[in-house]
Amino acid sequence: MFLFNIQLLNFKNYEELNMQFSPQINCLVGENGSGKTNLLDAIHYLSLAKSAFPGQDQQSIRHQEPFFSIRGEFRNEDRQHQVLCALQQGAKKVLRCDQVPYERLSDHVGRFPVVMMAPHDTDLIREGSEERRRFFDAIICQTDRNYLQWLMEYNGLLKQRNALLRQWQKNHMPADQDLLETYNIPLLDRAEKIARARISFLDQFEPLFQAHYQALSGGREEVSLRYRTEVLKEDFKEKFEQATEKDVVLGRTTMGVHRDDFRFLIGGHPVKRFGSQGQQKSFVVALKLSHFDLIHQQKGFKPILLLDDIFDKLDDQRMQHLLKMVAGHKFGQIFITDARPERTKGLVKEIDEEVKIFEIEKGVIQNKE
Repeated sequence: MFLFNIQLLNFKNYEELNMQFSPQINCLVGENGSGKTNLLDAIHYLSLAKSAFPGQDQQSIRHQEPFFSIRGEFRNEDRQHQVLCALQQGAKKVLRCDQVPYERLSDHVGRFPVVMMAPHDTDLIREGSEERRRFFDAIICQTDRNYLQWLMEYNGLLKQRNALLRQWQKNHMPADQDLLETYNIPLLDRAEKIARARISFLDQFEPLFQAHYQALSGGREEVSLRYRTEVLKEDFKEKFEQATEKDVVLGRTTMGVHRDDFRFLIGGHPVKRFGSQGQQKSFVVALKLSHFDLIHQQKGFKPILLLDDIFDKLDDQRMQHLLKMVAGHKFGQIFITDARPERTKGLVKEIDEEVKIFEIEKGVIQNKE
């Protein structure tokens, strides 16, 4: 699968853009702030109907414009699909495939998968559990439609339950156990399904991760991934109900899969505290490459790989490993951004793939090769 072309209107710093891509390697070069990452984000929108970065969709509309529009054509063997993602100020997002609108945006997730590697990926290690849950949930949602539905239902129920708790907190009211039970029963059901699906996912994911980390590090360290949850313990329902008084005081649900964590360990200890900068980078790269492999295994085709400004962030050993994989035709279509054009040309000139190099300057693009 690959993205054949893209058309932008009023997206971030792009007033208007029409590009046709190589099905193999596409290099986007230009100074920082020129719009390289914004173009990758547009591809992310076409794939997952949302930005790759935190923030509201409205912020992706070009300054003082009423809307943005992203169109693209995906090709896979003999099939072609036209995707449109658009947003107007004050309106709901529009997503269409082959001119047919989706009833739910979630129905699009997983059809045209992408994997993105970016400088902020180390937040997976440095930040709290929410970042790690979001990362793994995004992967599972692209491969398991049931999981996506359970997660959406869980988050909806959690939002409603929290609103009820805040109302009781604000008005100094005691909890209505009968009313609360109407939320508790389906919430606990979805929580158990989500927890079991995460365990099953990690059983498939960790061997891929182990192989990539060992290749990146030369097999010098022992690493592991662990999923921590209370949800599947026999007494969880009882403890969940006992926490009601505390939930009312705090105005939020204090137990559930939204509190779970994925632990990243090196030598049995948290990589956040005991891993060197190089080890942490290897950990993150291995996670991303495993994400790619799992999508490939599950879908039967290679997802699009977006490499955003990684040349300055990875050392020679890790870059050589990635380039060796590219040269070995490990990946399908790749998009690479870099602020130094000559470095990019030097890195890709020995690779036996079709390469297109685009120079970007303030939202204007020229095809250099």
